[in-house]
Amino acid sequence: MKTNGIKKREDFVHLGNVISKTLKTYRHESDDELSRIWSLWKGMVGEMISENTRPAAFKGRQLIVNVSDSVWMQQLHFLEKEMMRKINKALGKRLVEKMTFKIGPVGNP
Repeated sequence: MKTNGIKKREDFVHLGNVISKTLKTYRHESDDELSRIWSLWKGMVGEMISENTRPAAFKGRQLIVNVSDSVWMQQLHFLEKEMMRKINKALGKRLVEKMTFKIGPVGNP
């Protein structure tokens, strides 16, 4: 509804809802899986790792994970196989076959 050319608040739509709907139209199943990984991340990798990491993207069967710093990046290379096992088990299928760690934002998506 318009009043003097200005929309009232009830006519506005949250931008996140618009983006999510648009992405579902144009993107692949891996985005749904990445969303599932985001929601399950802490339970799969533990609190300490989840505070310093964040799943960022899929590239085929490779999961790209943002890491807070180079020390964590080094440590996660040793834990990669165990993390993949836990992720695949939680998803109920072998979705992740490789993980790549890069320094990047680790806040909530």
